[in-house]
Amino acid sequence: MAKLKFGKPESPPIRPITASGQPSASVWRRFISQWDYQLMILPAILFLVIFSYGPMWGVLMSFQEYNLFKGFWDSEWVGFTHFRMFFESPEFWRIMRNTFVISILKLAIGFPAPIILALMLNEIGGIAFKRIVQTITYIPHFISWVVVSGLVFSMLAVDGGPVNEVLLKLGFIQEPINWMSTPNYFWGILVSANVWKEIGFGSIVYLAAIIGIDPSLYEAAAIDGASRFKQIFKITLPGIAPVIVIFLILGIGNVLNAGFEDIMMLTRNLNNGILMPVADVIDTYVYQMGIHNQRYSYATAAGLFKSLLSILLLVSANTIARRLGRESLW
Repeated sequence: MAKLKFGKPESPPIRPITASGQPSASVWRRFISQWDYQLMILPAILFLVIFSYGPMWGVLMSFQEYNLFKGFWDSEWVGFTHFRMFFESPEFWRIMRNTFVISILKLAIGFPAPIILALMLNEIGGIAFKRIVQTITYIPHFISWVVVSGLVFSMLAVDGGPVNEVLLKLGFIQEPINWMSTPNYFWGILVSANVWKEIGFGSIVYLAAIIGIDPSLYEAAAIDGASRFKQIFKITLPGIAPVIVIFLILGIGNVLNAGFEDIMMLTRNLNNGILMPVADVIDTYVYQMGIHNQRYSYATAAGLFKSLLSILLLVSANTIARRLGRESLW
């Protein structure tokens, strides 16, 4: 009788790189055998190369005093002058404060919101009701910020706005509030609009991860007397933890992208001077300096600073996650 060997099965050795540092023939054979899959991702790779990596040489403009008439090659090189001007500008700290505060608020509120929605949808027993809720929460993602901003202005309008009308009838306020012209309310309005718009679409990945959890784990927990809440905290959340960590790392790396289109629309293309002290972030500042003021090199320097800081945050978050024994990007 053959002896049964228990333990961890041995995986075949992976030798993608030869001693000379060149990819082995097996890698090329596998690449060729997957030609149909490679062909599917080819348009995405070309898109990134043409529109993301190709224009990157333009960041050299931040080290120039770019002249539109002289062109890129004949413009004067000025080194780090524009970076120093950006750091010493009176708007620098205000812009950085707004960028970090808005980003952290979006991350702190907008990141767990899809997870909570996915957990709630997973607990819904009725398939028809579940699909209706999913559809209602997904739709806002496909609505333009132009339309969303119009809805926000209508809801918060001073004359006849539903929010003011409800608060007046409930006696919480004595007179209508001009929400969109009060700086103290802007961050809350901006974050709330973002959460409402993206919560449904963001929950798709977490729902897919929850579906992939072995149902027998829930059956065993139910037999042991675990409540639904205990099953969520002991099975569901640990089961989707790798997905949560990956998206958290990406969210931290994306923390300087406080917003652009949403801020532009909610401030009516930056024409609301009352809100600009709390609404102006790096992206809108680059837009103002580069497009409105035609300070191309200065705007490029500010944008490059933001990109470098984002890379630093991404690498730091990934390193921390890897050292804690969690999933990482590389």
